[in-house]
Amino acid sequence: MFTTRVCKLLNIKYPIIQGGMAWVATHELAVAVSEAGGLGIIAAGASPPEVVREEIRNFKRKSNKPFGVNIMLMSPYAEDIVGIICEERVPVVTTGAGNPGKYINKFKEYNIKVIPVVPTVSLAKRLERIGVDAIIAEGTEAGGHIGEMTTMALIPQIVDAVDIPVIAAGGIGDGRGFLAALSLGAEGVQMGTRFVCSIECMAHINYKERIIKSKDRDAVVIGRSTGRPIRTLKNEFTREYLELERKGTSFEELERLGAGRLKLAVKDGDIATGSVMAGQIAGLIDDIKTCKEIIEDIISSAELQLKYITSMKGGELDG
Repeated sequence: MFTTRVCKLLNIKYPIIQGGMAWVATHELAVAVSEAGGLGIIAAGASPPEVVREEIRNFKRKSNKPFGVNIMLMSPYAEDIVGIICEERVPVVTTGAGNPGKYINKFKEYNIKVIPVVPTVSLAKRLERIGVDAIIAEGTEAGGHIGEMTTMALIPQIVDAVDIPVIAAGGIGDGRGFLAALSLGAEGVQMGTRFVCSIECMAHINYKERIIKSKDRDAVVIGRSTGRPIRTLKNEFTREYLELERKGTSFEELERLGAGRLKLAVKDGDIATGSVMAGQIAGLIDDIKTCKEIIEDIISSAELQLKYITSMKGGELDG
């Protein structure tokens, strides 16, 4: 029922992509998502190249399903990681924090599909012109680094502006959000926060439980004054950071304050002084289950919602 151009492009059963979350998106999570019919993503983050190579090879040892690697283009290792991705014949690359333009020809040489994350229509149009295969349009509801436009407003505008497939991201965590994204013209979704709360995710249990316990207004934005806004769950760290921002603290000092905070939360489980990056959808998540269960629940729920809407067209909506 939900076979789209994204499924055909990526050779996956369901048009569901796992977000490339630094420290969170390891090969274990990627394998689980790909084996469940979606597209698992290994996050390169700021990891050294050989660490990324080993993650790729670990995936291949456990699964022969399609998968991808997310490159943070501002990483000092970006050039080397591009080389490793090509050498290892990774099928898909998603990109963030920069323009992948200078790598497009190299990726095409190895038949690698390139799908950048974008927050604006203008960037989506520019990247389509240089030959990317699809666009991940991410609304401000997402966790981690964010833009300003909401998913609801951004998706249809990008869909109308480009001819390549659009994948919606930001604020999607169940079948209703999945179906809503497709209704806006997207041909797939990318989810991050929902997959953090999976059994296969290697993030610390404290991190997962903090998401589960979060309320609707717990996902706040820090770093607006630096030009690099980040959505994370409120705690001691965010309160200190926001107070310093209000006082006009310098970019350099704020950068020092934030350094290493994500790893502190994800790996060490310090949810008080670490950065618990999560999207606004966190308030909707109340359980930890397998990636297979997450994906199958989303698809079955979306099918039921669609049947309900269809039945309403023949009943109350027409009457």
